[in-house]
Amino acid sequence: MTHRQRRLATTTRTLFTILTTSGVLAGAALAGAEPAGAAPGTGRIASGVTYRQFDLPAARGTVHAHLLTVDLSDPHVRVDLLDPGAVAARAPVSTMADTAGAVAGVNGDFFNINETQHPGVEATGASVGPAIAHGRLLKSAVPTAQRFGPSLPPGTDTTDVLGVGVDRRARMDRLKFVGTIRTPDGTLALRGLNQYALAQGSVGAYTAAWGSASRKRATCGSDTSRAAGCSTDTYEVRVRGGRVVTAADGPGSGPIAAGTTVLLGREAGADRLRALTTGERVTVRRQMVASATRVPYTFAVGGYPVLRGGRPLDGLDDTTSAVRTAAGYTSGGRRLLLLALDGAVAYRSGLTIAEVADEMRALGAVDAFSLDGGGSTTLVARTPGDRTVSVLNHPTESPERPVANGIGIFSKP
Repeated sequence: MTHRQRRLATTTRTLFTILTTSGVLAGAALAGAEPAGAAPGTGRIASGVTYRQFDLPAARGTVHAHLLTVDLSDPHVRVDLLDPGAVAARAPVSTMADTAGAVAGVNGDFFNINETQHPGVEATGASVGPAIAHGRLLKSAVPTAQRFGPSLPPGTDTTDVLGVGVDRRARMDRLKFVGTIRTPDGTLALRGLNQYALAQGSVGAYTAAWGSASRKRATCGSDTSRAAGCSTDTYEVRVRGGRVVTAADGPGSGPIAAGTTVLLGREAGADRLRALTTGERVTVRRQMVASATRVPYTFAVGGYPVLRGGRPLDGLDDTTSAVRTAAGYTSGGRRLLLLALDGAVAYRSGLTIAEVADEMRALGAVDAFSLDGGGSTTLVARTPGDRTVSVLNHPTESPERPVANGIGIFSKP
């Protein structure tokens, strides 16, 4: 057992001891020990938030699972996005949770983790799908061909999200970005916001929320291949106070000032931006349109559906097993389930996506959603008396992998 495994096992044993003493938890399996055959245990993390861990059989052997259950009908509880402070950035789930004051959380969306196919281009760390935090749109989805992660089930794409609305109900949905750029010579379409990849021939917008990473990656790849080369026909303009203030022949980098919007175009989009002149008035409008509800979202994160209406989606992969993170809900969206598998060597064989759907249904979920897995899978929670979270599963990487975002659980005393 490594030093990290011993530390995590000690943390979980501490949780076990404290909760057993208070009469809340009985017979929990200890993460990092040998949990096979142990009875499932349940513990209260905070008002409306419980945690338990358990073994479950899988095609490639026993796996160990960690589950957070969140009662969204509890007025003390809310769910929101954990983020590292910028779209184009990464941080460990534990760091993001402590910074935000969350009592628990898991990792979120797949993200731009490397750029081996584009030498010299910086990996941004930005997530694939849409992201909404505190009711504010942070970013929209990259083109489906440009996503990082396993193959998507048929009928799904990068606009799929799991979210919670202002009605405090969880739901799965699709969020489509709609934007316009109005100029004295007419209106052109805006095709994205704070994305690490733009559609060919399009224009995307970048704000202070993007961060300081280079925007070069947004001009690489194509509508059919993430590995396609970077465009040499690019142009960007900077808009502040409703007017064009600067222009450049290629994508830039560095922080974007509050109140400033950078418009970046490639191919035909670059040609449209070249027609703008310094001082010209420009109005940028943007919104997200939900396909399933008119209820505004307070939180949304990308991934892809695996269970809908109590039935697994057709075409789910049933051959590739891995450590996974998933989310689901029941009780009309009033109860949220966050599942993370243990990455300890003894249980690293994991589940297939088809098995994830079956397990989420067995846990009571009506709809379920796959989040990033493998080395990203992380579940954190505060143990009683602590002001910071502990990692309760064993991530497959050590130290904890920095990720693009996560799902944070917040509970007022």
